[in-house]
Amino acid sequence: MPKRISLTQYLVEQQREHGHIPAQLRLLIEIVARACKRIAIAVNKGELGEVLGSADSENVQGEVQKKLDIISNEVLIEANEWGGHLAAMASEEMDTIHVVPNRYPQGEYLLMFDPLDGSSNIDVNVSIGTIFSVLRKVNNTRGVSEDDFMQPGKQQAAAGYCVYGPQTTLVLTVGQGVAMFTLDRETGSWVLTQKDVSIPEDTKEFAINMSNMRHWAPPVKRYIDECLIGKEGPRGKDFNMRWVASMVADVHRILTRGGIFMYPWDKREPGKPGKLRLMYEANPMAFLIEQAGGMATNGTQRIMDIQPTKLHERVSVILGSRNEVRRVTEYHLDDAEKTSQA
Repeated sequence: MPKRISLTQYLVEQQREHGHIPAQLRLLIEIVARACKRIAIAVNKGELGEVLGSADSENVQGEVQKKLDIISNEVLIEANEWGGHLAAMASEEMDTIHVVPNRYPQGEYLLMFDPLDGSSNIDVNVSIGTIFSVLRKVNNTRGVSEDDFMQPGKQQAAAGYCVYGPQTTLVLTVGQGVAMFTLDRETGSWVLTQKDVSIPEDTKEFAINMSNMRHWAPPVKRYIDECLIGKEGPRGKDFNMRWVASMVADVHRILTRGGIFMYPWDKREPGKPGKLRLMYEANPMAFLIEQAGGMATNGTQRIMDIQPTKLHERVSVILGSRNEVRRVTEYHLDDAEKTSQA
């Protein structure tokens, strides 16, 4: 039987081999992983734990919150409340940042998270998850503000997600590839089950909400039309569509077997650049995808190069197998050039 490597062992090995994981970052990742175990237990109880259904409240984006949204948010805040290595947190479910009341010298890291991605699937027992991103606090002054969080995704120190499905799986990058850990429910430990995750450059599978087709911009419609034509069209191959409506589940499938995920801009809300949140969803997923050999853009620009200007900024997302993402991005750039010349 091969040696079982725990999350802690993996992080220690990364620290020894690459020397870029300070002890404080390792401890922070372990705290987040423990919080995910607590969330997994709550998700697993479902109706028995009286955690399903609406909380009859809205988050900062005006979206109706589920009971599990609030529970998961509180679990992550409480788990990280007293860590000397953490300066502040920001959540998709909170209006502003949460400064950690450290009893120690101010922490060196900032944590951002979507406590429970895919909330619409909670009550129907479909995979949901937690997404997180870690930034270094680059400002050495005392105190912390929202401005400290305004860093492009390429400056992330770590990112990952936990998917609560048939297995509970933690997917992590610290900038040296992507590793997957499965929760052993009998021992309560995270066990390394896959390392050096790699996404195929080509795919025959796309993930997008087809019901919004009439609202898409021409480049997205062009790409999907070509996929739907199949072998008879310019792509010369048939495509399958998969759509879970839970970003964690859709991205996990892509990391496992390839594919392209798209949540593009559409004309229903033309003033918004997209639906997904740059800081809590797009940046951490883009980091993971790129570390696995994939590509992530907003249609015209690498997602992790985008300079955020506000905490809950939204963005269009196209990520996954490199050659497919490059094709959609080229369609957007061609369309933008034609528009500028008109």
